[in-house]
Amino acid sequence: MEINNVTYVEGFILLGITDIPELQIFLFVFFLMFYLFNLSGNLCIVLIIIIDQSLYKPMYFFLGNLSFLDIFYSTITVPKMLSGLLIGDKRISVFGCIAQLHFFHFQGSTEALLLTSMSYDRYVAICNPLRYHILMGRASCIQLASISWLIGFLYSLSQTIITFRLPYCNRKQVRHFYCDIKPVIKLACTSTEQTELLVSGIFALVAVSTFSLIIVSYMYIGSHLLKIPSRHDRRKAFSTCTSHITVVFLYIGTALCMYLGPTTQDSLEQDRMSAILVTVITPAVNPLIYTLRNKEVKKSLQRILARKRHAKFH
Repeated sequence: MEINNVTYVEGFILLGITDIPELQIFLFVFFLMFYLFNLSGNLCIVLIIIIDQSLYKPMYFFLGNLSFLDIFYSTITVPKMLSGLLIGDKRISVFGCIAQLHFFHFQGSTEALLLTSMSYDRYVAICNPLRYHILMGRASCIQLASISWLIGFLYSLSQTIITFRLPYCNRKQVRHFYCDIKPVIKLACTSTEQTELLVSGIFALVAVSTFSLIIVSYMYIGSHLLKIPSRHDRRKAFSTCTSHITVVFLYIGTALCMYLGPTTQDSLEQDRMSAILVTVITPAVNPLIYTLRNKEVKKSLQRILARKRHAKFH
């Protein structure tokens, strides 16, 4: 192992969610159902957006990216957690821990940045509709998505390097069901106060910036909607934003609580519960949030199913 001082430990042990045998099988079935629902729901959205040309719009381009991210975001952590619950294998190698931490934060930060791009899309669509197709053309959408992925990668790379430049000796038990920054740093056999401040500062820069940009976008949207005289038109315009707002507060709101708080034993327990919401529950319910609140996606799904039925009987 050649990453600075990470030479004294061959691997880590993920403590998981619970050691109570009676709960482990129940939790395994519970989380497996959510994981399968996540895979099927988000894959369905990605396929619908690819198949139906009526959804070749900026909003659905970003939604397809989000669904793709949600699939891999959970896949980074949930299968290992399920393995620990079912067969009790909670070991993870150092390289496995590094990879899990890096890709978890890579996917997570990219999702936050894509949500910011979606808020800009909604701002342009509502406040500047005449220039929407110019400002949100294909090239602009690809650039926004590419920038989101690039910044997400660089953010995650910086956090991973900072975390694993610390020396890790005999302590191996990670108080989490996956390798995350705060519980891993607590295992370092040196003072970690400056490191914790540094990783929190980098996280705050990205998270607060994205959240602030989203809030500013919706302030402009709200100001514009107040000028619309028709209540029906206001409601119709705002309805295109409700799904996005719901996901923003579920995802970014929870992440802010997890990573900007102090690193204590109690906070690590709370973070573990919050992580279940972010990695298991939210990715599984996102397809419902977007499809139930979106008439175009529902109509597209109905058209695809109708074509399949028609092809089956002919």
